[in-house]
Amino acid sequence: MQNQINISYASEGLTALVQQLNKHEYTSLFVLVDENTEQYCLTRFLAQTDLNPTSVLVMQAGEENKHLSTCEKLWNQLSSLGADRNSALINLGGGVVTDLGGFVACTFKRGIDFYNIPTTLLSMVDASVGGKTGIDLGALKNQIGVIQEPQQVVIDSQWLSTLPLEEVRSGFAEMLKHGLIADPNYWGKLKGLMDLTPEVLSPHIKPSVTVKSEVVKKDPYEKGLRKILNFGHTLGHAIESYFLVTPSKQRLLHGEAIAIGMVLEAYLSIECCGLRPEEAKEIKIAFQQFYPQVEIKKEDVDAILALLRHDKKNKAGRINFVLLTKIGIPAIDVQVPQVLFQKAFNFYASA
Repeated sequence: MQNQINISYASEGLTALVQQLNKHEYTSLFVLVDENTEQYCLTRFLAQTDLNPTSVLVMQAGEENKHLSTCEKLWNQLSSLGADRNSALINLGGGVVTDLGGFVACTFKRGIDFYNIPTTLLSMVDASVGGKTGIDLGALKNQIGVIQEPQQVVIDSQWLSTLPLEEVRSGFAEMLKHGLIADPNYWGKLKGLMDLTPEVLSPHIKPSVTVKSEVVKKDPYEKGLRKILNFGHTLGHAIESYFLVTPSKQRLLHGEAIAIGMVLEAYLSIECCGLRPEEAKEIKIAFQQFYPQVEIKKEDVDAILALLRHDKKNKAGRINFVLLTKIGIPAIDVQVPQVLFQKAFNFYASA
């Protein structure tokens, strides 16, 4: 299986997808959807591509289903339907579908080809690009997986019209992150947007994807540069996990948690990397514009911090952060004194 990024866009991308599928002459072709993409996207996708898959596999929607039990069910279905090593899997859905579907494909019969058709903004600008496939381990995000690029990613903003605002906003957080870590001008354009409609966002998707894909090309296995894509994710993933498994809390979408993480890590950047307080305040105000404030109590903070020890970037028990020296210039593998964590949460909570 190749490890080269192959991204195409809109209707031309769907045409290229069909051509690639025909060229490979797969013995069988499967489409993986969740309950949402089965209802809102599958019929349109099949009509636009004129594909006749061997079978459509349906998984339950939501991060809580991004686990080994779902994979086992899908492996069994593929096996019972006669899938072999010359079969292929098309993942039509958001980040859970492309992450889990990619992992299922990479591990079934030691690897079959897979294709990603992202249908959420989050999966368009983040999850489906970069080859990270995988599943959660209990409440811990993305602990099991492999890095392997799909044969092709087709990004088409037509799917954004199927999404509620909360899902669009979730993906927008990753776009804002791309500006913060790589392109101050792009950050400035995004934070100045007045609303998040598909029409407004569509022109900004390709620049976001370009930021991520260029980083991944230079460092596909996250030995150095690719770590910058984790800005906001060290604390953000811990917050996401905590809100997912705590019954008294309303679950946060990935981007909603990462948005909080970026505000927290902006404060840590002041203390540890010399980010100007004015820039940290600019980051905080921008995220407040798009994301409702979330109440995080002292006891919540303690539980969230306990989850940090499982972060994938940790080395020899040390928690490594990606922070900012200034907007557009990140720093990797930064050690943060524990005394600063509560101060960061206070910064997020303050008016």
